[in-house]
Amino acid sequence: MIDRLCIIGVGLIGGSLARAARRAGACREIVGGGRDGAQLARAVELGVIDRYTTDLAQAVAAADMVVLAVPLGAMESVMRAVAESLRPDAIVTDVGSAKGSVVAAAEREFGAMPRRFVPGHPIAGTEQSGVEASFADLFAQRRVILTPLPITEREAVNSVRRLWQQAGAEVVEMSVAHHDEVLAATSHLPHMLAYALVDTLARMQEKAEIFRYAAGGFHDFTRIASSDPAIWRDICLANRAPLVAVLDRYQHDLTALRDAIAAADGERILHVFSRAKKARDQYSAQNSVKSRVKDKTDH
Repeated sequence: MIDRLCIIGVGLIGGSLARAARRAGACREIVGGGRDGAQLARAVELGVIDRYTTDLAQAVAAADMVVLAVPLGAMESVMRAVAESLRPDAIVTDVGSAKGSVVAAAEREFGAMPRRFVPGHPIAGTEQSGVEASFADLFAQRRVILTPLPITEREAVNSVRRLWQQAGAEVVEMSVAHHDEVLAATSHLPHMLAYALVDTLARMQEKAEIFRYAAGGFHDFTRIASSDPAIWRDICLANRAPLVAVLDRYQHDLTALRDAIAAADGERILHVFSRAKKARDQYSAQNSVKSRVKDKTDH
């Protein structure tokens, strides 16, 4: 059991982890830290955390484990604020969507990558934000990716792994570079497409009529465009090289599809659609099997 868990940034992710940890009995005390005192006070009212402080150095001072659950754009300044106050044996982890930038920031602010810093990323979330949007089951049957470095202490990795497993997540490990490439394709690119589509349609003259007749497919595809724009701006900047690479590939394929439509090349269009349908169906079937196996294991 963690004696004192400190969560810096008690929003959707940090708040949900706090709720899950409390429900699982994973820690004795949860301390919240951040700059928004009103939000932290609300987190106490909701029973998400036990107490809080807006002094980040004070928040982490006696913590066994510290979770940095702030946007990527704030990660470095938070590290700078807590670097001198962490216990020598404290375990530090984060929830950032791009790991290369987090590791680089840690190396700058701590002088070198701490051996008990375990970079992490929960593959979970909603388009909502703030502590009131948090809920204990956010990570249930979701993956959490840990990206320890060769110098990272295995005991620290195991402790972070155990916390996420107690929150209901499946924990996997991969390298920092591989994580950023995979997430650029599977998470960051879809958000770029959703934002770009909604922005394009919103700037068309007939936008009122277009949105009036939008069907379920439009709603499903563009839901993530309601995510916090500042957070996704930070993700774009933090993971820009892998994201630009996958955007270039997508743009190439989209241009090829556009050319096939312009040329009335039905065979080529059908080939692209059929290949996509097969890949999507296989993905859905694999997830369905995993879900059934998980249900049987749980029962």
